[in-house]
Amino acid sequence: MLLPPDLKEWVADDDLAHFIIEAVERVDMRAFHVSRTGSGKAQYHPRMMLGLLVYCYASGIFSSRRI
Repeated sequence: MLLPPDLKEWVADDDLAHFIIEAVERVDMRAFHVSRTGSGKAQYHPRMMLGLLVYCYASGIFSSRRI
């Protein structure tokens, strides 16, 4: 099965994810950016992580292990 060009096509139009994505896009993320030094794995984008946490909390998932 091939993925669509935009994964939003797989999510219903009235899904909570669309609301959260729009809300997180409006947040000023300058305070969340950290300069990375040294070696190690690349960091996840702060906007994506914030959206993930908000979606999980809104869905009743509060455990970091479950997330």
